[in-house]
Amino acid sequence: METPMEFGHESVVMRLGRRSGLPIVVAVHSTALGRAVGGCRMWAYDSWEDGLRDALRLSEGMTRKCAAAGLPNGGGKTVVVLPPGRSVTADERRAALHDVGDIVAELGGSYVTGPDAGTGPADMAVIGERTEYVFCRPESAGGSGDPSPFTALGVVAALRSTCLALFGSPGLAGRRFAVIGLGHVGEQIARQLAAAGADLVLSDVDPAKRSLGTELGAVFTEPDAAATAEVDVLVPAALGGLLTRDLVPRLRCRAVAGAANNQLADPGVAELLRERDILWAPDYIANAGGVVNAVAREVLGDGPEKAVQRIESITDTLTGLFETAARAGITTARAADDLARRRLAAPVPTAPEPA
Repeated sequence: METPMEFGHESVVMRLGRRSGLPIVVAVHSTALGRAVGGCRMWAYDSWEDGLRDALRLSEGMTRKCAAAGLPNGGGKTVVVLPPGRSVTADERRAALHDVGDIVAELGGSYVTGPDAGTGPADMAVIGERTEYVFCRPESAGGSGDPSPFTALGVVAALRSTCLALFGSPGLAGRRFAVIGLGHVGEQIARQLAAAGADLVLSDVDPAKRSLGTELGAVFTEPDAAATAEVDVLVPAALGGLLTRDLVPRLRCRAVAGAANNQLADPGVAELLRERDILWAPDYIANAGGVVNAVAREVLGDGPEKAVQRIESITDTLTGLFETAARAGITTARAADDLARRRLAAPVPTAPEPA
């Protein structure tokens, strides 16, 4: 079952890149609160239709993420569909990024792109050769740099709120977490949890990541085993769709809170989690730290300390959502969506555009 596109999309561009020949989708979901923001994902899909579907779902998620975080922005997303089973060359990658820059430029500032799965700040600098509408270029190039540490910081803030709801204390020491996915964000979540004294189960499809488990004194296992491990909190930090109707009955955790987007395979999974008394931190609340930092630094003019304060407020937002859901007898997904709808219905004052 597909997640319904509740709000609709303002524009969707689908094109074969003029230079790269790769399918590129740029989806602008909403500019009701202001200019749309959302990352550029370069990923292998079985078909361009799968890439389109991902762009539509992720861009809608960005609208909800920005609204729930109180940002003066809407949601968008770029997806570059890479050929399955074949790596692109450096020249092909550069060509694709320039193709993305051209499409973003054509949108005239209604959408600004940034890093996502498969891209980073250096790639944003390449896109920036074709358009000014790009976030998170390297700091040396005037951007806010890698968003991964700030996404991880926000997820850890969400985990503190989750522990507060479960145990009456936000402390992470002695709690057991299973982190699935040890990419840029997942690794930093694992490191922050280890530094806080947590007990860890780590997993990744790349067996080379086992060395991180050794370094942090964690158990390393296969993703399927990690998903059903007996832990306090399951922390999805890879691609979306982990929480399925098949998996939820087999979970042995008390809560799920992580960095992955679109964690629910379909909307009904939220109710299944509630029925099992498994607390879910809505993904677009928990993983908002990266975009919060970028907008705070590059749009609102905040300094680093103020931006971090905004990220750490994810704890308060989630605590409020948990309390609302418990009081109303609804899922946390419903509580988060209601919050996003309220903020979309009452736009915040327009912020200055980036220079």
